[in-house]
Amino acid sequence: MGGTGVSALEPQGMLRLQGISERDLERQLLRRGVSALSAGRHACADCGRTPLVGERYHRYAHGKVVCELCRPQHADAPQASDVVRHSERGHAVRLRGHPAA
Repeated sequence: MGGTGVSALEPQGMLRLQGISERDLERQLLRRGVSALSAGRHACADCGRTPLVGERYHRYAHGKVVCELCRPQHADAPQASDVVRHSERGHAVRLRGHPAA
């Protein structure tokens, strides 16, 4: 099996062939993962932080979302308030009865 002398099973060799270092690949994958996670999250319009699971967030006019910590800075009442839910809400397995003894 002639070739370049680099095994197809050797990841570092594959990275060198493509001109990407292992460190650069790790950075690209990390950035892609962080971007994917932050795409669907709500962030406070005032402070920019993401409310934690179980924390209340408040919606104001024009779709502005404010966290519980920044709520006292607003004199007007929010249009709606809700609790941040876990991403797996509704996907958990629930036991329907007691197992047979």
